[in-house]
Amino acid sequence: MIETRNYRSEEGYVLPYLSFSSYEALPYIRHMFTTREGGVSKDIYESLNLSFTRGDDETAVLENYRRVAQALGTSIDHIVTSDQTHTTNVRPVGKEDLGKGITRPRDYKDVDGMITDQPGVLLATFYADCVPLYFVDPVHKAIGLSHSGWRGTVGRMGQATVEAMERSFGSQPKDLLCAIGPSICQDCYEVSRDVAEAFIFAFPTHEKEILQAGALGKYQLDLWKANEIVLTEAGVLKEHIDLAGLCTCCNSSILFSHRASKGKRGNLGAFLMLTE
Repeated sequence: MIETRNYRSEEGYVLPYLSFSSYEALPYIRHMFTTREGGVSKDIYESLNLSFTRGDDETAVLENYRRVAQALGTSIDHIVTSDQTHTTNVRPVGKEDLGKGITRPRDYKDVDGMITDQPGVLLATFYADCVPLYFVDPVHKAIGLSHSGWRGTVGRMGQATVEAMERSFGSQPKDLLCAIGPSICQDCYEVSRDVAEAFIFAFPTHEKEILQAGALGKYQLDLWKANEIVLTEAGVLKEHIDLAGLCTCCNSSILFSHRASKGKRGNLGAFLMLTE
């Protein structure tokens, strides 16, 4: 279950954000999924845009990050960002990576997922319809955060992240507490036949669960269900998966949606950190 919360700063601004009730009970992590509200960006980026690459003023984007970091009890130089190119590449990161993508350049590319077991490292990935995947290992005190669009879902990004955490930290899939964040719903996500065929090939026994025939040879794709299947087939217990069930496209007044805005938008952010 996902809930709306408000961070009220001493400076007087209010930052609304979304959080999973299942994670709020864990004292050793901090997390959020941002809305488009509570920032300083203008026009099509209004107001909490977290993208430096879509034409927004860099000073405004930095201030938006500062507000997010403050709400999470840290600073922008503790954020580590992904370099999303729709891969299934997952990178272990640590304190040596602090600030990369925000206050200093990244020395890596093509990274759609990150994992860490080091407290104080704030993982950040970005969205405007694609699926955010959160991972918490309460046994080994490790976390992961991954971006899974349709290509990442076909490639089983959730499984890639589970396997990366197992390799790096000894995480067991049955122990992981996962969450599927706000993203585009099946009713809003119309795809072409070639995309549908990629899912039929990748999920041969689940076609009816994730695809519905639409108009004029199109299909409606359920990325939420597909990612749940990926996680459960990777060994995550179904009862350990928290589904936000919140569509970015249906709620484009408060969430950035690429499809709803026809590409004229900013980016939302998923954030996850182990406390120090």
